[in-house]
Amino acid sequence: MTDTDSLDQAKPIKKPKRVLPERFKAYTGVWVFIEHERGHVHPVSWELLGKGRQLADSLGVTLAGVILGGTDDGVRALTDEAIAYGADRCYLMQSEVLADYRNQPYTVGMTTLVNTYQPEVLLLGATTQGRDLAGSVATTLLTGLTADCTGLEIDMSDRSLLSSRPTFGGSLMCTIVNLATRPQMATVRPRVMPMPERDATRRGEVVTHALDLTEDAVVTKLVDFIPDARADKPQLAFADFIVSGGRGLGKPENFDKVFDLAKVLGAEVGASRPAVHAGWVEAERQVGQSGRTVRPKFYLAAGISGAVQHRVGMEGADVIAAINLDARAPIFDIAHYALVGNALALLPALREAFERRLAAARARRAAAPATADTGEHA
Repeated sequence: MTDTDSLDQAKPIKKPKRVLPERFKAYTGVWVFIEHERGHVHPVSWELLGKGRQLADSLGVTLAGVILGGTDDGVRALTDEAIAYGADRCYLMQSEVLADYRNQPYTVGMTTLVNTYQPEVLLLGATTQGRDLAGSVATTLLTGLTADCTGLEIDMSDRSLLSSRPTFGGSLMCTIVNLATRPQMATVRPRVMPMPERDATRRGEVVTHALDLTEDAVVTKLVDFIPDARADKPQLAFADFIVSGGRGLGKPENFDKVFDLAKVLGAEVGASRPAVHAGWVEAERQVGQSGRTVRPKFYLAAGISGAVQHRVGMEGADVIAAINLDARAPIFDIAHYALVGNALALLPALREAFERRLAAARARRAAAPATADTGEHA
């Protein structure tokens, strides 16, 4: 075996020998924080229930959703949704001080639930709210927290949560383990985990718990609610089709070819970090560890080499196509379709081909009713 061969072989994770303190050994169960705002649940909560189901099954424990909110019936109705997406149990805490998200009451509520029911794993979405809450809860509980994870697994030798995430600007992957405290906490970006199937026939338990906190004790007050006016901004995280461009396009004007193809496909436009840093497109279009994590049905990468930083943000796509002049580009290692060639020539060619195919498909659909009326068969 050569030195190179030995370096290429995967090495097992080596964890330091450490015994979990006795007081934490009774902690059991996997919890997922169900993030909601004004009746709408953030999809990352359902995605985490799907992954949480796998983790709970590996550990042989129950999966629970945690719902904090106001006293209206709509909040309680979320327990049925959480159970339909895989939870065995829901912990429900309702209070007027929880009607809108504020860090202090939500931290008090979550830490109360954790100290009372003692889960071994607690997962939250890496959203604005999730990140804010996770940090304060972990600090209050004096436990560890791994942020922005892209992978979660269980080491059954000691029931520890293996939380994986990119590091050093996305050039390396690291796995973080909490060996000394419980619960083991992690946040996961939206669209990293697949959405589970909803099963309305599932049944589960709802455990209600009161919050011992009054409005007078909360230091922050809600003055007004201003919706996030981002309707005209790129919504990469929830796009089904994405066409992305990178520095391989040569200059910013050539990004027009990416936009032209995306318009034909009804797709969002994404970009690699170098293209964004060069000022070719706005930061909202960056795909990757330091940008958006996406999980579309189709992802086309044009002029993108495929560095780890970019790959972790899009490798969950159902179908990946890549265009690059370099046949050895790393992006081809994960692409389902590889086009070796000049993106500046291939993007217009693809646009024309898709225009013809889509126009023909529309024509067939338009003719279908007339064919049915005359009794003719296609």
